[in-house]
Amino acid sequence: MASTIPDPVPGRHDPGYAPEEAVPAAKEAPRPAETPPGAKVPRPAEAPPVPERTAARIEAHGIDHIPDADRRGRPRELFAVWAAANVNYLSLLAGGVLVLLGLTLAQALAVIVVGNLFWLLTGVLAIPGPASGTPSEVVTRAIYGVRGNRVNNAVVGWLISVCYFALNLAAAASAATALAERAGIAPGDGVTVAVVVVIAALTLVISVWGHAAIVKLYLPITLVLALAFTVVAVSVFGHADLSYRPAEPLGGTALWATLAAGLALVAAGPLSYTTSADFSRYLPRTTSKGAVVGWTALGGFVPSVVVCSLGALAATAVDMSDPQAGLESILPRWFTSAFLLALVLGTIAINALTAYSAGLALQAVGLSIRRSYSVLVDGAAAVSLTLYALLVSDLLDTMSDVLQLTVVLLGPSAALYATDILLRRNRYDGPALTDESPGSRFWYTGGVHIPGALALTAGVAAAALCVDTVYTGPVAAALGGVDLSLPAGMLVAAGSYALLMRRGRDGLRPGRDGLRAGRDLRS
Repeated sequence: MASTIPDPVPGRHDPGYAPEEAVPAAKEAPRPAETPPGAKVPRPAEAPPVPERTAARIEAHGIDHIPDADRRGRPRELFAVWAAANVNYLSLLAGGVLVLLGLTLAQALAVIVVGNLFWLLTGVLAIPGPASGTPSEVVTRAIYGVRGNRVNNAVVGWLISVCYFALNLAAAASAATALAERAGIAPGDGVTVAVVVVIAALTLVISVWGHAAIVKLYLPITLVLALAFTVVAVSVFGHADLSYRPAEPLGGTALWATLAAGLALVAAGPLSYTTSADFSRYLPRTTSKGAVVGWTALGGFVPSVVVCSLGALAATAVDMSDPQAGLESILPRWFTSAFLLALVLGTIAINALTAYSAGLALQAVGLSIRRSYSVLVDGAAAVSLTLYALLVSDLLDTMSDVLQLTVVLLGPSAALYATDILLRRNRYDGPALTDESPGSRFWYTGGVHIPGALALTAGVAAAALCVDTVYTGPVAAALGGVDLSLPAGMLVAAGSYALLMRRGRDGLRPGRDGLRAGRDLRS
């Protein structure tokens, strides 16, 4: 039994409902011979209409399987979904931080491009959506088992999503507070709290409405943000020093340590979306895998590279330790308010995706709660963390530490997920994945898939030994602060999982976990 309570929406999910194509077309009843001329003939009942998945109605599905009758759309829709979410303030800050760390402009731009190549991995993680008709939070039961996956969703799914929600919300609140000041509202803790609550509320409205609203809204949001950041780009290029080098360029171990830290900082963005199948699961089962990977990756890569690069370029001309004041000094006066609004809009877009996935993760943990209600729980937790980041901590330091530290978990988790997709050739049985009973295919040993649990533990341990952020691991200390947590964690997790699965053949035999070699599952 799936641990979800679908939101009550009448239609195809009602008992006894049959899709339109399964109901014969109503025909006019033949007039009996004895019917008097002119008498009314009763008409047979018409087939019930097929409800459309529209943005005007709250999404009924949670972590349950999406039947083929509810599948529609094209993979190109994914571009706008990911593009709107990645024209945001946090990406702008990340680009500026790279220059503040001491990199030259060329080095910073190289790190931005390489770090954002991880969007290809995000694209790969999206392809089980159409194949299984389930979100990532359910697909990963194949990796960790029913019970093991609850722990995975509690930490990698829910906790990290809420942290990202809070970081983005804090960045947007700074912009919105400045906008309030321009309107004549004096700054203060009360204003900060009000701004955070309002932005969070607007974000949660989209998340609660769900998938159809996201697909409908994100194309116009992408166009508006693209126009706004075109003006930003013109202003930044007009002031940037394209030959910028710091007064004391880094070299040797210090340079490699900074490059590694910068790479982890940028890669944390795409790696945080191990839930990308959440937004592809409504596509038809026959959707091209290449198209899903391509449109997802392109939608994340292009805007992330552009916005991060603008942050780095701006840092060559202004002080990005106070990014808001710095950027306002080079933007046209007439555009400043529009720019601040664009930053808020971009954050609402990215946080709506984050809250949506966090809500699904909360259901997958095992809580019997409707998706719409679980999203509200996410919002409350994120608002609390945001107020701490704004009123107690330093935003830039907090952002840098959290993004680098989450790579310790996200890198191994993403690599493990991608390895499972390759080993199974993306053959996932959606209905079987939603079965949480002890007799299900994915119950494994006491509800835990040992190879998955061991591989993730090994990958996280390897990353922790190599990290250099809030704390310094022994390997990083021995290397003079060079942080290799990202490649170490990913390689160890993927390698150990492939080895354990191949040696034991565990999970690769028909009938044990839903994989049937040689043919697609038609469930």
